[in-house]
Amino acid sequence: MNALYIFLGMVGPWQIVVVVVLVLLLFGGKKIPELMKGLGGGIKEFKKASQEENADEDKKVEEKK
Repeated sequence: MNALYIFLGMVGPWQIVVVVVLVLLLFGGKKIPELMKGLGGGIKEFKKASQEENADEDKKVEEKK
């Protein structure tokens, strides 16, 4: 875990700029919105699934009472 904190402490604004430029060069400007749309959809599905799981757990607790 300590290595993660050291790594995160070493990432600065210039490193972030370099990563963004590399991503633009690799994927191009037209692919990035598609990638972000897919990422957003994945996050939305994950949230939905976790909320459904929490609702199921709440039902089970209520049924036990």
